[in-house]
This record gives sequence, C-alpha cells and structure tokens, in this order.
Amino acid sequence: MKKIIASLLRQLAFWMLFFFISRAIFLLYNIKLIIAEDIGVGEALEAFWHALPLDLATACYLLVFPFFILVIQTFYNASWLDKLNKYYTFTAILIFTLLTTAELGIYPEWKTKMPYKALMYLQNPEEIYNSSSTITFFVLIAVFLLQSIGSYWLYRRFFFTEITRTVKRWYIFAPLLVIVSLPLLVLGARGGWQPIPINQSESYYSNYNILNLASVNSAFNLSISVIENYKNFGKNPYSFYDINEARDVVDEIYELPRDTTVKVLTTTKPNIVLIILESWSADLIESIGGEPGITPEFHELEKTGILFTNMYATGPRSEQAMGSIFSGFPAHPISSVTVQPEKFSKLHTITHSLIENDYSTSFYFGGQLRYGNIKGYILHNGFTKVVEHTDFGSDVIRGKLGVHDEFVLSRQLTDLNNEKEPFFSALFTLSSHSPYDQPMENVFDWGGNENNYINSAYYTDRCLGNYFREAKNQPWYKNTLFIIVADHSHNSYRNWSFTTPAYHKIPMLFYGDVIKEEYRGLKVQRLSNQMDLATTLMKQLDLDSAPFKWSRDLFNPYSPIFAYYSFEEGLGWVSQEGHFVYEARIDHYSEDTVPEDKKNAVRKEGKSFLQVLFEEYMNI
Repeated sequence: MKKIIASLLRQLAFWMLFFFISRAIFLLYNIKLIIAEDIGVGEALEAFWHALPLDLATACYLLVFPFFILVIQTFYNASWLDKLNKYYTFTAILIFTLLTTAELGIYPEWKTKMPYKALMYLQNPEEIYNSSSTITFFVLIAVFLLQSIGSYWLYRRFFFTEITRTVKRWYIFAPLLVIVSLPLLVLGARGGWQPIPINQSESYYSNYNILNLASVNSAFNLSISVIENYKNFGKNPYSFYDINEARDVVDEIYELPRDTTVKVLTTTKPNIVLIILESWSADLIESIGGEPGITPEFHELEKTGILFTNMYATGPRSEQAMGSIFSGFPAHPISSVTVQPEKFSKLHTITHSLIENDYSTSFYFGGQLRYGNIKGYILHNGFTKVVEHTDFGSDVIRGKLGVHDEFVLSRQLTDLNNEKEPFFSALFTLSSHSPYDQPMENVFDWGGNENNYINSAYYTDRCLGNYFREAKNQPWYKNTLFIIVADHSHNSYRNWSFTTPAYHKIPMLFYGDVIKEEYRGLKVQRLSNQMDLATTLMKQLDLDSAPFKWSRDLFNPYSPIFAYYSFEEGLGWVSQEGHFVYEARIDHYSEDTVPEDKKNAVRKEGKSFLQVLFEEYMNI
C-alpha cells in the first residue's frame, strides 16, 4: 500500500521538477530579452513561485492515467503495467519538451506561448527550420534531445517505483484509493474548490509579458487554446454585449457625416505597385519616432510622398495582414480568415476591383507562399501572375527563407516593362524576417537584442533606394502610384510590451509622380489601420468601396478616427481620448489611458468592434 501511494507522490514530484526545469530553460534562453527590458533578477525568479498552481493542475491531469494503472496494480500484478506507465511518461515528456522547445523558437517573433493557431504551421515543418538561423535550429534540437533524454533518465533513476514485484494484492485498498485520491487529483486539476476553475490568469503577476508567459504552464495554455478554438464554433468568445447593441455601437463608430474625399492623384487610373514590407516597425522610421539612419532611403522617399504617421497593423502575423490589406478585413484573435478557404473565398479584394477595371495583375515573393496559406489567398485574389522562389534561377542569392529582396525587386522591375498597362503589381519582401541572413555586412553595432533586425531593415531599405532609382528610368514610372506598407510590426530596440500600441505601429507611404504637387511631402496624422488602404485607394480611383465595410477613406476629413489591433488574448483600441489594452481571456485591462468620464464609452467602442468583427468572421 505504501508503495502505491509513494509511487503516485514521486510521479507528482517528477512533473513539478520537470516543469521547473522547462521554465528555467525558457528564462535562460531568453536572457537577452530579459536584460534588454531591465527586469530585476528577483522579479524574474518569482515566475517559479507563481507557476506552482498551474504546474500542479497540469501535473494532476498528467497523473490521471498512471493513477488508474496503480489502482489496477493493487489487485493485479503484471510487469507490462509498469512498462505501460514508463512508456506513457516517456511519451508525455517527449510531447511536452517538443512543445516548450517550439516555444523557444517562436517567442522572439510571436511574443506568445504556443497557441492553437501555431499548430497549423506544423503542417509545413520546413518553415520552422527556415524561419530560424541554422545555429538556432540546431541549438533547439540539442535542447530538445538533452531535456527529453535527461528528464526520462531522472524519472527512471529517482522517481519511478517498481510495483509488480513489491506489492501484494490488496483488494480492499483499490476502491479506497479511488475514493480518497481521485477527488484530490480532480481538486488539484481544477485549482481548488472555487466556482471558476484555474486558468492562466493565476500565473500572471508582472507588467513584463515575458515573465507572465514564463510562469504559465505550456501544456495547460495550449490545451485551453485548443478548447477555446473548438468552443468558438457556434459561439462568439467575445460576446461582451447584446449583439444588436454592439452592432449599433459599431454603426455609430462608422457613421459618416459626409461622403467626400480629397483627390491627391493626378489620374484615376494609374499603375499601382504595392510593396509589403516584412516586419517593419514604426521604430525603423525616423519621421515616426525611430532613430535616424536605419532607413535613410525611405526617409528620402517621404519628402515627395504622403506618409501616414499614425498607422497600426491589425494583427501580428503576415497571413492576417494579407486579409487586412487586400480585403480590408481586420485581423482578430485566435485564428485568421486567410487560412480558411471556405471563409476568404467570400471576401472581395482590391485585386478583384482592379481586374474588373482592366488591370493586369502580378504578385512577387522570394519565399514559399504556401506558409500560412498565403498562396491560397493570393490565388483567390485573382493575381494572373504569381512569382515565388521556384521561379528564380541560380544567379540570385538565396537565404534560408528564399530569394533576397534586391533580386525580387529587380525581377519585378524587369517584368513590368512587359506588363500591359494599367497594372497592379504586389511584392512582399522577406529579408527583414529572421534569420536575418541578408547578403550584406552589418552596418550598425547598436540595437541590443534587435541588432540583426535593424541591420536587415537597413538592407531592405537600401534595396528600395536602388529599386526606385531604377524605376524612374522605366517608361511606365510617371503613371505609377507606389504604395509601401508593412505587414505587421516587430519587436524593436525599444522593446515595447507586445500588447502596447507602440509595438503595433507601422509605416505606410504613397509615392510617385502621380501624386499632385501640393500633396507631396504631406504627413497624414489620422489614426488608421492597414485595412483602410482598400477604401482609401478605391476612392482615389473612383471605384466602388462598398465591399470594404471595415475600411475607411483616410483622405476623407469626416472619416471616423480610431485605430484597432488584435493579439492572441484580446485587443488594443486607440482613440483621440486615449487608449486601452484588453486581455479578454482573463478579463483584464493591462493599459487604460482614457479619462474616467469617457472610459466606459471608449471601452464599449473597442469591445463592440471586436465582438461584431468576430461575429462576422464566424458567419462568413
């Protein structure tokens, strides 16, 4: 009997130690980020204490199967039961270690734990390899092997208890074990007697997101993410108000006193070149608050272009940005419309409108468009010509993600000389995405943990400068509008919190000889999002903007003024009164600068926006 109880307790102790080790590895692996945010050692170590409730709950879930094996062993001795227990534990170790190792890889880019959405990327394991440097990839492999093998050795050597040769049959003890121990396991798994079971908020304790994520148990977090996703079928997780009331609020937000616009172009049928910049934060742009010298070529373009200085990405992932840019459909938490063909096939796009007006179309990318199902969405757009990595020869320089920006930009320039005008050509850069293996020596020796990132942005910026110098010599240049916009932001040398507005701010620039003289050098300070590009462009071209209901005309002085962005746990809302950040899963406002007398109204605007948006996403 003592052996049975001791075995259960020793397995519980093993899992608590295992979670402790995994958390230590996470903190040590991200030590540069912790130092960059000037986090004290004491506060970082508190993660281990605040992690205990969720770790205990997770351990209790993991012990349910071994528990029933032990119950059987109280009256039936067989060596295969001990082996089954060991196989189960070994499998659980492998799965959990794979999960935590993957989180080490995604955290620097995603700033989050492994969500349900990330599982879709495992369909293309080569993306995981290509998105990290070679040395990082093999470091992660080494961590996985050492932790999984070492942990199983610890389990076998110090925590596993042989039952079959040491315990006698004890028929009365089996039901007693179930009656006493099973309720304790259930109680531990739900985190106590309280009405609401334990959740991730139990481990949140710091204003530093990295410490909260370190404290949250990875397996528990992923299981909740999966459960929440399945629960969304038929039920909006962001139902804050009566849906009709929320729709009324959104209608009021979008109320347009006057449907007019300022025409900034000399023509309503220009060629259009859309350049989507991978991971460009506003902190890369001097005129939007960034340090001088990172993107000097972009700075020169601003002088004769139209710069939008208060623009925000609606989501943190590239595939979310595609829906926002091309369909004017904002990103939202949990999933993305662009990874689901049954949904994005019902969305109208900028490309559709232009094709209807006799534009030829093309899309250029140096990597593989199947990641995040971007290719499926791009093809839905109706682009007649799609050029990706396999369409380039051996004369170009490739990195781990694909062909570098200078060669993709050059290819587009060459091809456009043979394109029927008017044309719409989109190009998605990639060199400013990790692993930052651009073919250029580093220029900057500052930037701390984001030194490689700012050097990669300098490279892409240099490529843009060369591109436009060449473009000016092309016959189609004088009738072309160039639109440069980031897909999403990125952690910068300033190390903003992932949920704060400053993190999600991005640049957008209109450029070209088709811009009227009086508007060249203009800086548009209106709060805006990428989703607003659709209606803004349609109004300049005298085309129907009705299909883009979430998009605003940024040249209409009467357009509503706000900015929205989403992240895995909630939303940020920026208005003229201030901003708030709401983490929906734990019902927590991590930031709120809105005056007290306007707080309720502004909060209702932002939360209604997300509620109605997600409702529409579900019903598409």
